[in-house]
Amino acid sequence: MTKRSKAYLAAAEKIEKDHLYAPLEAVRLAKTTSVATFDATVEVAFRLGVDPRKADQMVRGTVNLPHGTGKTARVLVFATGERAEQAREAGADIVGGDELIERVAAGFTDFDSAVATPDLMGKVGRLGKVLGPRGLMPNPKTGTVTMDVAKAVNEIKGGKIEFRVDKHANLHFIIGKVSFTDLQLVENYGAALEEVLRLKPSASKGRYITKATISTTNGPGILVDQNKTRRLTEEEDEVA
Repeated sequence: MTKRSKAYLAAAEKIEKDHLYAPLEAVRLAKTTSVATFDATVEVAFRLGVDPRKADQMVRGTVNLPHGTGKTARVLVFATGERAEQAREAGADIVGGDELIERVAAGFTDFDSAVATPDLMGKVGRLGKVLGPRGLMPNPKTGTVTMDVAKAVNEIKGGKIEFRVDKHANLHFIIGKVSFTDLQLVENYGAALEEVLRLKPSASKGRYITKATISTTNGPGILVDQNKTRRLTEEEDEVA
């Protein structure tokens, strides 16, 4: 059993167990229960009522967070010639063709997102064992296999993030930092929630989002009312 620090236990005492908080209250509580001595990351996890083993229940996509994640993504672009130059001008951190592909094949993964031009995907596709498990494989469905590499880089740098349900039917999002305002965090949460709801597979029966939790780096989890999908910036509804 994991041994928790005194700071963690003190923070956890401020949270009502099994209580579903409105998103606005949840982010406020997350900020006040952060146990980190640095500007901690704020995350949300959704448990979905899907079976990820079935192709027709896979949930995967991208979302543009209106206020970014608080972290500038490190972007790698597989491109050559004019497209490589366009990627560099757009702010890509690492750009290259065959040599870069070999470097990644050898285990280099010091980046947060990867983009590739279609002509190189035949070679990049062989990097599945390295990129796949880390969610870094470029994919046309998420806009990371494209000739417009400059647009892809700008979107990622601007706060566009990819997500994919894991084998336990969980989705994880970074929605900002503790230093963000309550409104910024809630609006980022809302953007992520809206996109997840939009991507509900038709094969998914019953309750789609079964659980939502907001937490900070190494901090306790706070249950969020996953059924509250509108007026997210308001307090909990008053009990009549």
